[in-house]
Amino acid sequence: MDPSKPAVSAYNSVSQLLTDLWWSIADSARHLAMPNLDPVEQSEGQAALERGLADADVLTYYLSRPGRQAAAKLRALAAPDSYLELSREAERIGRSLIGDVPLSVTAVSGTEAPAADAVEAEAAVDTRPRFDVLVVADLSEAEQARIARDLRALRRREDPFVYDIVAVPSFVDAMVAVLVNPWIQAVVVRPDLRGRSALDLSLLDDLVPALDVPDIDFFTAAERARTLATAVRHERPELDLYLVEQASVEQLATEIGRDFDSVFLQQEDVLDLHLTILRGIGKRYRTPFYSALLQYARKPAGVFHALPVSRGNSVVHSPWIHDMANFYGLNLFLAETSATSGGLDSLLEPHGPIKEAQDLAARAFGSRRTYFVTNGTSTANKIVTQSLVAPGDVVLVDRNCHKSHHYAQVMAGSHVAYLDSYSLDAYAMYGAIPLADIKRTLLTYRREGRLDKVRLISLTNCTFDGVVYDVQRVMTECLAIKPDLVFLWDEAWFAFARFHPVYRQRTAMASAAALAERFGTAEYRAEYEAHRERIQGMTEEELVHERLLPDPDRVRIRAYATHSTHKTLTSLRQGSMIHIYDDDFSRRSEEAFHEAYMTHTSTSPNYQILASLDIGRRQVELEGFELVLRQVELAMTLRDRIAGHPLLSKYFRVLASSDLIPDAYRPSGHADPLSIGPVAMERAWQTDEFVLDPCRLTIEISATGIDGDTFKHRHLMDRWGIQVNKTTRNTVLAMTNIGTTRSAVAHLLRALIGIAEELGDGIEQLAPEQRQAFDLKVDSLAHDHPPLPDFSRFHDAFRADSAGEASDGDMRKPYYMAYREELCEFVTSEEARRRLDAGRPVVSAIFVTPYPPGFPILVPGQEFSKDILDFMDALDTKEIHGFDPVRGYRVFVEAALEEAAGEQGPAA
Repeated sequence: MDPSKPAVSAYNSVSQLLTDLWWSIADSARHLAMPNLDPVEQSEGQAALERGLADADVLTYYLSRPGRQAAAKLRALAAPDSYLELSREAERIGRSLIGDVPLSVTAVSGTEAPAADAVEAEAAVDTRPRFDVLVVADLSEAEQARIARDLRALRRREDPFVYDIVAVPSFVDAMVAVLVNPWIQAVVVRPDLRGRSALDLSLLDDLVPALDVPDIDFFTAAERARTLATAVRHERPELDLYLVEQASVEQLATEIGRDFDSVFLQQEDVLDLHLTILRGIGKRYRTPFYSALLQYARKPAGVFHALPVSRGNSVVHSPWIHDMANFYGLNLFLAETSATSGGLDSLLEPHGPIKEAQDLAARAFGSRRTYFVTNGTSTANKIVTQSLVAPGDVVLVDRNCHKSHHYAQVMAGSHVAYLDSYSLDAYAMYGAIPLADIKRTLLTYRREGRLDKVRLISLTNCTFDGVVYDVQRVMTECLAIKPDLVFLWDEAWFAFARFHPVYRQRTAMASAAALAERFGTAEYRAEYEAHRERIQGMTEEELVHERLLPDPDRVRIRAYATHSTHKTLTSLRQGSMIHIYDDDFSRRSEEAFHEAYMTHTSTSPNYQILASLDIGRRQVELEGFELVLRQVELAMTLRDRIAGHPLLSKYFRVLASSDLIPDAYRPSGHADPLSIGPVAMERAWQTDEFVLDPCRLTIEISATGIDGDTFKHRHLMDRWGIQVNKTTRNTVLAMTNIGTTRSAVAHLLRALIGIAEELGDGIEQLAPEQRQAFDLKVDSLAHDHPPLPDFSRFHDAFRADSAGEASDGDMRKPYYMAYREELCEFVTSEEARRRLDAGRPVVSAIFVTPYPPGFPILVPGQEFSKDILDFMDALDTKEIHGFDPVRGYRVFVEAALEEAAGEQGPAA
C-alpha cells in the first residue's frame, strides 16, 4: 500500500471516507498546479490524483449527491490546464457534504441531467424532504436516460416529497448501496439483475461487511427478486420495496408479492409507481396524534374544564408571569388540554390517533404491540412486571439494574432471585450476567422442583456502561430449560439500536422475530432432534456449557422491551415506550397488562410528550439509519482523537472491549474491535457473548489525580458547560446520540485538552512534597479499588425454601415491615461487624444505594456480609441513599426476624 495514502481502516464510516476524499483530490490537484514540479513529483502527484478519482468513481456510483456526474466532471478537469479548477470543484463538493455550500443533485445518478446550476437553484428554493430511490436492474444507458426523463416529467409542485434515482445492475451493488447511502428510502427491483458487481470494491473492505453473494445468475426471476428483497429487509427493514416486471407480472405477484409492497408492469405503470413511491414515504411520514394535536391547537375553543393554562389564558394576560409565554411560546399553551375528543384521543382507552400512532410505532420498532408511556421507563418497567407477575412468582433479576425493577418486585410481591454480573473492580462498575450463570440458576430450580414458579427474567440491554448481550442466544438457551419463560429486556439506553443493521440483531424485538421464524422451520426441527439425542445423559454442569436448543413444539416467544425513547431518540423528557412480542399476549396477558397500565398511567397524560413520541417515530423511520451511522462515527472519532493525541492520551484513556469484557466472553479475540473498523466490529457482534456499544465512551481519568465526581462537576460542567452521563472513582462516561454534532465533539476535545494543559502546567510547579501527594492520589485512583461485593443472601425469614439452593426471597414483606419503627434499629459498621463475628444476623430493612455504582448494595431482607461492609467502608462517595452517616444502617431487630420466620412457616 502506498504510505502516502491513508489506510481505509483508519476511517470509521463511508461518510467520513467520502468527506476526506474530496479534500484529498483537491490537495493533489492543487499540488499538480504548482509551477516547476520535477518529473518525480509530477508522476507521484498524478498517481495520487488518479487513485482519488478512481475512489470517487466507486463511491459516487451509489449516491445521487454527489453522484456519478460529479465524479465525471472532476475527471474531465484532470488536465494540466485545469488542475486549479479541479481543486476548487473538489473543495466545493467537500464543503457541501458538511453543509457549507449547496450540493447539486441529478435526476438519475449516472445519467444526463439538467445543468448543475439549474438543479442547484431548484434545490435551494425547494424545501420539501428529498430522498433517493434505488433502481436495481440490468439497464442500458438508454433505459437509464428514459427512466430519468419519465420520472422527472411526473414531478408536480404539489408532491409532498422529491426523489432522485440511483440505478445499479447487480445484487452486490444493491446491497452496497443500501448500506452506504442513507438517503435511500425505496427500492425498485426488476428481476433481470445480475449477481456480482463489475466494480473493484476493495476500497470498502473494512467499512462494508462481506456479503454472502448467492449465485443468482442461475435463479429464476422470482428467486432473484425474492433473494434481494430478503437481503434488503434484513439490513434496512424500513425501506419500501417495489417489483417491476416486463411480463408475467400476474404470476410474479402470486409467487413473491408478499415480499414486496407493490408489483407493477413496467410498460404501463410508471405513473402508478411514482405515486406509490410517494405514498409509501407518506405512510412513514404520517404522525396521527401530532397532527391531531396540531389541528386542535389551531381551533378556537372555550375552556370550561381543567387547565387554566389551556389556550394560555392564565399566562398571557398576567402582568406577573407573561414571561413564561415568552419563553415557551404560545403554541405550547394552545396544545394544552384535558380533552380526549374533538379529534384527540384517550391514552387509557385509545381508539383514534393515539391508537394509530402506537400501531405505527409497533411497525417501526418491530413489535406486535407498542404502548406509549408518559412518565418514563421507571413506570414502563413497573407496568410490565405487574402485568406478568403474581405474588409468589419467582423472578430472576439483574442485580445491577435500574431501581425501578427492584421496586417493581416489591409492588408485585414476587420472590426475587438476584443474578450477579461479573465485576470490574478496577473501575468500580459491573458488567453483565454470564449466560452460564443464568442457565445454572434455571437448572437449580428445575432440580429442586420449583421451575414452574419461575415466571420472568429481567435483564438490562445494553447496560449503563455499554455492555450488550447476545439476546438471541440468551433467549434460545433459557427457553431450552423453561419453554414459557417471559423476558423483560430493559432497553432504556438502546432505543436507537433498531435503526442500525449491526445493532438491530441484538435487540429484543428483532431477536424475538428471528427466533419465531427460526423455530418454525423444518431445518430447525431436524437440528433440535439431533441436539436432543446428543444431550441425553449430560450432567447439569455439562448442560451449563452446552449450547442448548428449545423444543419447537413447546417453546413460546414472550419478549417485552422498555425504551426510554427520550434518552436516545427524539422525544420530550419522560417519553417512553413498551414494545411487546408475546405469543400469549392476547390469551394470557392482555387483560392484566391493561389493568397494570391503568394502575400506573396518569388520567392526565402530557399531550406534548405523546406528540413528541409520534414525531420521533416518524424521524427514525425516515432518517434513523443516517442519524445512527453519524452517531457511531462521531463516537469513533472521539475515541480515535483521544487515543492519537499525545497530550490527551497522557491523562485520558477510553476503555476498550478488553477492559470492560473479560476474554472468556470475547471469542472473536479482538482486544478492541472498535479501533479496527466497522467490519471488525460486526464480526465481534456476530460471535461474542458480550460486546461493547461504541457510542458509550468510558474515559479513565486516574492520571489526572481527580476523582470522577469532581471531574464531572467542577471541571466539565462548571468550567466548560459539558454534561456527561455518570462517573465512578476513576472514570467518566460520555455518550453520543442522534443529536450529537461535530461541534459538540470538538468542544469536548477542546475541554479535555484545556484540562490536560492546566494539569501539565500545574504539575510542573508543584513542590516535591506536593508532587508526592499528587502521585499518591493518582496511584490510589488507579489501584486502590475495594472489591465489588456479590449479592449475599436473603434471610431465611424471607425465603420461600430456606433449605434449598435456590436463593429467591420475598422483598415485599421486609419492605413493609420496615414501616414499623419498633421492628428496626440503626447500627454502625463497627457494630454490624461485631454481630457478624458473633454469628448474629444483620439484615437490612431498606434499600442502600451508593452512587456510584448506582444500584442497591443492600435490599430489604438481605443479610449483611463482611464483603459488603468492606466495600461500603472503603467508599469515598458522598451520595449513599439509605445510609445515615451519623446513625449508620437501618436493620431489623432480631426479635422481628424471629417473628417473621415464625410467620413464614416450615420450609417448602
